[in-house]
Amino acid sequence: MVQHLTRKLLSGMTLAAMLGIAAVPLQASAATLHMAWSQDATGLDPHKQTAFSSLRLLELIYEPLVRVDANLQIVPAIAESWQFSADGKELSFKLNPKAKFQNGAAVTSADVKASFERILDEKTGAAARANFLSIASIDTPDPATVVFHLSQPDVPILTAMSDVNAAIVPASEITAGSVGTKAVGSGPFKLDKWDPNAKEVLSANRDWAGGATGVDGIEISVLPDETAILAALRTKQIDFALLNDPLVATLVPKEASLQLNRVPVLAYHVLQLNPSRKPMTELKVRQAISCAIDRQEVLDTASLGEGKVTGPLTIPSLATDPSQLFCYKRDVEKAKKLMAEAGFADGFSATVIGATGEPPTAAAEAQVIQSQLAEIGVKLDIKMMELNVYVDAWLKGDFDMAVALNGGRADPYTMYNRYWTKSGNLQKVANYIDDTLDSQMQQGRAETDPAKRKAIFAEFEKHLAEVSPWIWLYTSYSYTAQQKNVAGFVPTPTGTLFSLSKVTIQQ
Repeated sequence: MVQHLTRKLLSGMTLAAMLGIAAVPLQASAATLHMAWSQDATGLDPHKQTAFSSLRLLELIYEPLVRVDANLQIVPAIAESWQFSADGKELSFKLNPKAKFQNGAAVTSADVKASFERILDEKTGAAARANFLSIASIDTPDPATVVFHLSQPDVPILTAMSDVNAAIVPASEITAGSVGTKAVGSGPFKLDKWDPNAKEVLSANRDWAGGATGVDGIEISVLPDETAILAALRTKQIDFALLNDPLVATLVPKEASLQLNRVPVLAYHVLQLNPSRKPMTELKVRQAISCAIDRQEVLDTASLGEGKVTGPLTIPSLATDPSQLFCYKRDVEKAKKLMAEAGFADGFSATVIGATGEPPTAAAEAQVIQSQLAEIGVKLDIKMMELNVYVDAWLKGDFDMAVALNGGRADPYTMYNRYWTKSGNLQKVANYIDDTLDSQMQQGRAETDPAKRKAIFAEFEKHLAEVSPWIWLYTSYSYTAQQKNVAGFVPTPTGTLFSLSKVTIQQ
């Protein structure tokens, strides 16, 4: 494998041309962090984007009210403080008086109100809309104070507000209809230039309320071949890189001049079935597929074992041991029996879609699943798509099955309500809901006792695995690689690159 990868590496001179920088030592450009990743953003509207590549860019430009740190704790962002009322039905924020947008305007309560009204407007198509349906009204008693009045106690709403999908955008940009056509946030960096699928140029936001950034700017090159990224790191043309492919990431520690940051993440690899399409409409067919899949083999083959088999919940403090969930030990005979009972003893044909490059393991996952399901008569056709085409089909639920890498969250309600509640705004993606799932989600949303919440979501996880609308596979790692003179980056379970705001390049 190493020899194969080595043969693919590009020369330093060729890479320099691709990256648009001179092949000179890092110290000559210490004020700018040269960075690379393999997938570019698919859009600039923080409220609509679902692709990881978009979120990683936008979280450097936009800010939510609060953030989640490396320990999954809520910390200030635009808001410097917050408080729930005694009955849990009112959530008040005090904004940081230093917060400014990159156009120089102060961030005010009017911008917060306008941003959440935009998210809640069905016409927006906001990715996180379902997280905020408890908001009954929003008051702005003064420019620095925002009060959310809730229709019911909503424990996870604060966690939901930490996501870049809940970023605060200028009310003026909303009025002008320019959100998504240009990027005006209040985050640590400004987007000066975006050449889609080629390069982004970011400069430090001197007005950022979070203080001075560690570098004057970030130049991001989009290199679809991660072996080329590794080559650029080796030749010191790149300071920092986001890696998705474990085949490449596991080579980084072999380079004396490089450092690999590797941390388990909440995001999960999953085979999504479409229960609105026959024969996945049949419970026993879905269960048969679950029983036929060897999750550990998928992990070992597609990701070199870099991860662990998971159930629906990936938050360590809440996750159930997968061995306790329905059919997590492969049982082909049981799968065949279920197929026969459902009337499909001879199997059926279906198509599974995947995105090229996000994750890089998608094609390999599909191939292993194709081989495993063939043993119970399911004939899978694999259709790989460019990321933007895949996302469009995924959002429309236009697939029989899909291999996906979906984002995790620090709270299970925030993570899953958009799929598995009757008011969820991504029901077209999930195409399945039942009274039990909806009830469990609503109970977990309102319950304030941690032990009781854990019990509720344990039952939720058990039921979801049993009805098998999706087949959860495994969680993996977030990988970033850097030169050893790059300091200050803190990897987190959410995969965010936000701490690039404080990274420095040592001389």
